[in-house]
Parts: sequence; C-alpha cells; structure tokens
Amino acid sequence: MSPAGESGRLEISITCKSYVAPSGARLEVLRDVVFGIGPREVVALVGPSGCGKTTLLRIVAGLDPDFEGDVVRPAAGRLGMVFQEPRLLAWRTVEDNVRLVAPDADAATLTALFDALELGGHRAHYPGELSLGLARRVALARAFAVDPALLLLDEPFVSLDQPLARRLRQQLMALIETHGTATLLVTHDPEEAVSLADRVLLLSSRPARILADIAIPTPRRARSDAEVQATLAALRARLAAIGSSP
Repeated sequence: MSPAGESGRLEISITCKSYVAPSGARLEVLRDVVFGIGPREVVALVGPSGCGKTTLLRIVAGLDPDFEGDVVRPAAGRLGMVFQEPRLLAWRTVEDNVRLVAPDADAATLTALFDALELGGHRAHYPGELSLGLARRVALARAFAVDPALLLLDEPFVSLDQPLARRLRQQLMALIETHGTATLLVTHDPEEAVSLADRVLLLSSRPARILADIAIPTPRRARSDAEVQATLAALRARLAAIGSSP
C-alpha cells in the first residue's frame, strides 16, 4: 500500500483479493476493482451480501495487506473508521472513548463535535447506559475527533429505525461537509446509498467487480424527491438483476 498521494484524494486499484478456504481451495473475493474518491465526495458500495464490500473496506483501512494491487490514501490528515458495531470500551465514559483516539483535541473542538451529534448531555455516561442510536453517535464522534481526511463507514446505521437513521445521516453529512472528508460507505440499504452518496458503485457477486459507477450530479441538499426515487428505482432494478443472474 502506498501511504500518501494527491492531497485529500483516495485511489484504489485492487487487481485481486483471495482467501484460502478450509478445504484448501482458493476463494477469489475481489477482481479488478479500480476507483477514486475526492475531498468531500461520498462514494457508496452496494452489492449482494457476502460479495466482499467489508473486505474492500478493510483493505483500504490497511487492516488487510494481503492483496494484489495498490491503495493510495490522502496525503494529509488521518483515517477515521466506523464499524458495523460501535466497539466502545464499556469501562470508559463517552468522552473518554473519544479522547482515547484524539488525546490532543482541544475542549472547544470536542464540545462542538458532541453538540453536533446531540451528545452534549451524555459525555459522562458509560456505553451500557446508551441506546444503540446514541452508541452509534459516539462511534461517529470518535471517527471525526481525529479530523480525518478519509472516513470509512461499514453500515454505520444498521439496525436503527428509519426516522433515527435519517436524522443520523443528516448529522453525518453536515460533519463531512464541515471537515472536507473523502468518504467510502458500505451499505446494504439502497435508500441510504442514494441519500448519502455522490456516487454509487454497484458491485457484482463474488468475485466482486464494479458493474456500474452511478453518479448523482445534484447536490444532496438540492435533490428532489422525484430524482431520489428515480435513482433508487434504477439501483434496485440493477440489484434485482444481479440477484437473479446465474
């Protein structure tokens, strides 16, 4: 992996990623996955369950170096990541969980971040005292506390009801726009992809490759309901076609 490229931009070129199965056979997961993400751009990965979306995210994060190809992360800034589970330390308060990853963050910065995510009244609480929605907010706060140039999100709002998920998406987008963060999102929810992303990458079944790079040119805040629904219908149709293919 190359550590740094053009400032603020992520470049991914994965020729092949495979595993050795318990049977001894080699299982290919990713093949010829090539794309880039610029500052403030949100790209969503959507595809069949088990196709390799989370594997791709782990490669980009540097957690899985066993692949053929190259990943060039933004030259400036840090990496923030939000996993499918909040992964908070149960014996630490909300504030301590965030400060552990950003010990040098000043009080004003943290206060603004907590307020943006409606966590101001929960800084002294422990994870066991939080709802799932609040715990996911803390995970977002922890990711943004390092002022990331690149944000990786692995289904950050899974298991939340739709009204709460929509509210958290709005808060997430405000933070991305404020920080100028390049963002790669994994989601199984087409509505979430269309609501959050500037581009949606549609992945095939395993070995995953990019079937379509769907740009949504209208800025998120300016998208009409009709445009969102049309894009959503097209994406769902493509997903259904993948699911029915041999």
